[in-house]
Amino acid sequence: MYIKSIKLLLIVIFISFSNILFAQDDLLSLVDNGPKPKEYISNAFKSSRVVNGHSIEFIGKGVLDVRILHRFGLVNSGFSNLWGLDQASMRFGFDYGVTKNFTLGIGRSTSGKEWDGFLKYRLIHQSVGGKNPSPVSVVLITGATISSAPWEFPDRKNYFSSRMGFYNEVIVGRKFNENFSAQIAPTHIHVNLVKGANFTNDFFAMGIGARYKISKRTAFVVDYHYLVRPTSDDDSDDDNSVTNTSSKAYQFKDLVNPLSIGFDVETGGHVFQMHFSNSSGMNEKAFITNTTKSWGKAEVSFGFNLSRVFTVAKN
Repeated sequence: MYIKSIKLLLIVIFISFSNILFAQDDLLSLVDNGPKPKEYISNAFKSSRVVNGHSIEFIGKGVLDVRILHRFGLVNSGFSNLWGLDQASMRFGFDYGVTKNFTLGIGRSTSGKEWDGFLKYRLIHQSVGGKNPSPVSVVLITGATISSAPWEFPDRKNYFSSRMGFYNEVIVGRKFNENFSAQIAPTHIHVNLVKGANFTNDFFAMGIGARYKISKRTAFVVDYHYLVRPTSDDDSDDDNSVTNTSSKAYQFKDLVNPLSIGFDVETGGHVFQMHFSNSSGMNEKAFITNTTKSWGKAEVSFGFNLSRVFTVAKN
């Protein structure tokens, strides 16, 4: 009887000890599951454009993004022009995701009758976990524009290359949390034809874009580009080079930094964006080098961008 009691006690102790060990293993598994797999961050922006400028977001492999950008006239034109709604310019475009990290696109704007195309490549994708996670995304973009407008001086010899402009930019951005994303975009633009003998063909700008999520389907967006201006003009003999019509300072005197603010509204397969902007141009060359309207003078226009995506090829 005594031996049976000891055996029963040992069995109870063994079962209890086994349960304790398994419980400890379960707790340890909660503490350390080993290295987590790499997870890429998505939806930093709801569109591949902030407003005018590119964002760090991509549309995905095999996806065609049909984009219609609409910009009305100046709001301060008053009731007679229905606060700008009587006037409008637009850009329509087609962007295609060749891979998840490579997009190409083409479009045409009524402003300047300008065609544009671009290549967009994601060099680094923001990620967490795994080996070598990245805190930011880095995107490289190169593009070109071609004007199809009639020549300003048709009687002189004109060259097709004079219709062209080029731009290159590097975007560095980060999705900080589910609500907030931001990016910077140093940009270089080259135009082949300028009007003044001493005018520069090259422009440099720093783009800043941000998105703040307000609700599940709505976000506030800001798109700003700071145009770097010449600090001196060695080619001018005039002390006040702004008055010298052939100087670089004169070239820049009427240019204003483009600023656009608006709201993204996601509706199923559409992203509808309503915004106000002081730029009428809708490609990089146009809105960085040709913006002359000022927010301070209420020279802003209402506009909207419509993006509709279609999956045209299987992943």
